Amino acid sequence: MTTAPDLAAAAALPQELVDRLLAHATAGGAPSVVVSAPATGAKIADLPQSSTADIESAFATARSAQRQWARVPVRERVAVLRRFHDLVLAEQDTILDIVQTEAGKSRVHAFDEVGDVVVNARYYAAAAERLLASRNPRGVLPVLTKVEVRNRPKGVVAVISPWNYPLALAVSDALPALMAGNAVVARPDNQTALTALWAIDAAERAGLPAGLWQAVLGRGSVIGGDVIARADYVDYTGSSATGRTIARQAGERLIGYSLELGGKNPLLVLADADVSAAAKIAVRACFASAGQLCESIERIYVHDRVYDRFVREFTSATQALRLGSALDYSYEMGSLTFPRQLDTVTEHVRDAVAKGATVLAGGRARPDLGPYFYEPTVLAGVRPGMTVYREETFGPVVSIYRVHSDDEAVDQANDTAYGLNASVWSRDTGRAREIAARIHAGSVNVNEGFIAAWGSVAAPSGGLGISGSGRRHGPEGLLKYVDTQTIAVQRALPIAPLPGMSEALWAKTMTLYFGVMKALRQK
Repeated sequence: MTTAPDLAAAAALPQELVDRLLAHATAGGAPSVVVSAPATGAKIADLPQSSTADIESAFATARSAQRQWARVPVRERVAVLRRFHDLVLAEQDTILDIVQTEAGKSRVHAFDEVGDVVVNARYYAAAAERLLASRNPRGVLPVLTKVEVRNRPKGVVAVISPWNYPLALAVSDALPALMAGNAVVARPDNQTALTALWAIDAAERAGLPAGLWQAVLGRGSVIGGDVIARADYVDYTGSSATGRTIARQAGERLIGYSLELGGKNPLLVLADADVSAAAKIAVRACFASAGQLCESIERIYVHDRVYDRFVREFTSATQALRLGSALDYSYEMGSLTFPRQLDTVTEHVRDAVAKGATVLAGGRARPDLGPYFYEPTVLAGVRPGMTVYREETFGPVVSIYRVHSDDEAVDQANDTAYGLNASVWSRDTGRAREIAARIHAGSVNVNEGFIAAWGSVAAPSGGLGISGSGRRHGPEGLLKYVDTQTIAVQRALPIAPLPGMSEALWAKTMTLYFGVMKALRQK
């Protein structure tokens, strides 16, 4: 495994940049916290925190701005989004530096977030006018009943985003909410708040009205309740446990919510798979962002016919990964983000080995590289009773299993309460699609790990089971942020008996009408 123990510490973010971004936070009413770079331990910033008064102020400002924004034609909102798209690409070096510094990930995995944001921006810029346009369905009495269905923004949307993909998950949910005519109050994780604040800064430079996209700062356990208590809709990405809490809080207020939660995602290598291609892509699917990705693969099921070859190639590719923290493309995997993640990874591997599992690659922390580095790790011989067998690790650890049939692979893949992402590998894509349809997951990739489905933003993405509720991406990712309003105008004749007509004759007339409409196959 190629590493660089003599790597110089990543450069600190310029103080002028930090100060400019912090000016976009509605915070300061609570004591600041120190945020440090995971890869080096160096201080990033004294991050101000939001009080209840700050949160109240943010929502009041957002509501005022939203009332004006809702009257802006969609094409003008789209023009802002297009300019934002261009700014992200033009200033990618700056935002990549921020993401790497705050999250500790490699630059190649930070760039995945830039790609995610611009692909979403491009899609919603192209689709927003069509998706938000009013429509005229058939009225109860054709010609006489004119119906219009309008899409009305929810109001103020709370986007509660995590630390692991701080640009993609803070921004790609906010963009369709804004395009739908809403305001957004963001609650990014403290660790990666500057990333979200950079996005707000860039959006305002692209023409988004000041105050429409607000940010409040603080731990979810401290300010999350205050945020949800004021929101008209909640979008949350994070753990299944917290998702349940948010669902309860939103349910008490009868507001909508969308939750993308955890995953224990399987990859199936069928007997006829291209083993070399599967092994290569599986490495990326397992170890992107050091495995700190809800979509990442934590379980691999390999048919007996190709098991030995796959394991050989997969472990070799895993061991060849370069670990480091430079703010460039020198390294293929970065650091874990928190000591708690390192503790979880260490304990999952220790428990598995103590109970009989074998480490095929990795299996060690690397304090010589930085405080929270851990080698990408492959385990074999994992069995029920080991913590890693069922629990999400959310780190660079994958368990590999030998299976003897497609049915066995599918049964084991579905033996989980999660249902977020899956991957199937076969040279016969028709057969692979049939297998994919049997897997309990919101997204299944054929001959890819997770990017094919995730990056196809015109299609919905989300989880089943305890992996979540609701969808992002596609039409669903925008329309969840609107309420529909039906306006029906009745002309000439009432929907009631005509003067002099008895109720019995009215009923007979309408019965005839209903039969005719069915015969004409009218909706």
